[in-house]
Amino acid sequence: MADTAERICAAAKKLSPRERLALVEQLLDSLDAPDSSMDVLWAAEAESRLEAYRRGEIEAIPLDDVLAKYASS
Repeated sequence: MADTAERICAAAKKLSPRERLALVEQLLDSLDAPDSSMDVLWAAEAESRLEAYRRGEIEAIPLDDVLAKYASS
């Protein structure tokens, strides 16, 4: 861990459990911030996959098959 991060972590450990939880929630929320550039990439990927499906290059998988695969995991 970088020196700055280590100092921040040491200071955070001195907080009360409630304050540490609030800090963790704020940090996690900062990771979930929307990223419009990622939205553009995912939209392009979805369009590409749809076009490949329409051209017959890829096949659809029935929802029940997908759910069954992950239900057994």
